[in-house]
Amino acid sequence: METARPEDVGLSSSRLSRLDEFLCKCIENGAFPGAVVLVGRRSRIVYHKAFGYSMITPRQVEMRKDTIFDLASLTKPIVAATLTMILVEEGVLRLDDKIIDLVSPGLAPLYSEGDKQKVSVLHLLTHTSGLPAWLPLYSYCSSRDEVFRYVIRMPLKYPPGDKVVYSDLGIILLTYIIEYLTGKRIDVLARDLIFNPLGMNDTTYNPSKEVADRIAATEFCKFRKRILVGEVHDENAYRMDGVSGHAGLFSTALDIAKFALFMLNRGSLGNVTILSRKSVDLMTRCHTEGLNDRRGIGWALKTRGSSCGDLFSDRSYGHTGFTGTSLWIDPEEELFVVFLTNRVHPTRENRAILRIRPLLHNIVASSIKD
Repeated sequence: METARPEDVGLSSSRLSRLDEFLCKCIENGAFPGAVVLVGRRSRIVYHKAFGYSMITPRQVEMRKDTIFDLASLTKPIVAATLTMILVEEGVLRLDDKIIDLVSPGLAPLYSEGDKQKVSVLHLLTHTSGLPAWLPLYSYCSSRDEVFRYVIRMPLKYPPGDKVVYSDLGIILLTYIIEYLTGKRIDVLARDLIFNPLGMNDTTYNPSKEVADRIAATEFCKFRKRILVGEVHDENAYRMDGVSGHAGLFSTALDIAKFALFMLNRGSLGNVTILSRKSVDLMTRCHTEGLNDRRGIGWALKTRGSSCGDLFSDRSYGHTGFTGTSLWIDPEEELFVVFLTNRVHPTRENRAILRIRPLLHNIVASSIKD
């Protein structure tokens, strides 16, 4: 990706430089050990800096611009939603397809209870399926297949389409559907259909030991009794061999910038096209009007109180990750912000990121001059 001075793309250097002091203060106040921030506009990178440390215990390691982060729930739009739309375009499934018609014949009887027959692929992607938000599946299940069977068997908490309840379990069920229909594991599909074509060379599940020195540490996991480095933070994804549509992806700011540009270009990057503009337009419009939250297909849409702050346009869409990651895209301004931190290192009890995210995005949006 090309770089440019902020002024070349209608941004103010002096306003954007406020990020430096802001992020240093956040680290000084203990909000997170370190961060990498990348800002792009009109297909060019105008700000890309690293701050603080990628690890502070058991040793101190300086953050780098190419540090690899556990993206947590950013996996959902990048992998689960994108792969679903690829399958839609290939004629493998429809968003209105009912899950009961997509599970294997052997498992269908486990899924046939009550309102579950009404749940569609779109319900899973908009978090309106009626499935609970979360359960400690890693405590009940000892394998990936057991996780899938448990979620398929799980009763709904409310009628499908009634309200938005953000649910990891719905995306785990979608992971099963994608894998059953294609006969391939989701990490292989994502690598072959998304990461390799887009040149996202540092994006992977279960990163190799060769890049361990570049990976930001996450939490001291009580379940695994160690500081996690290069091992998925999410316990349920860990039980799924580190590979799921809801969590498990590792990446860098630059790779996520490539994905953001692919979305802003409505399905293409350079001479590579992965999705049609029709699919990207459908993914980024609201499918939950009249409900308690605005959701696209795999994406959160801007609402009052969104983590993208006050100044991003109403057409903005994005997602966050529990580990301290986020991507927000403003198509009206051709602007995107990749904000990666290791805020769960060494403990998830630190929640300062919730206030910091909108503040940071306000600083970026305020730098727009044209």
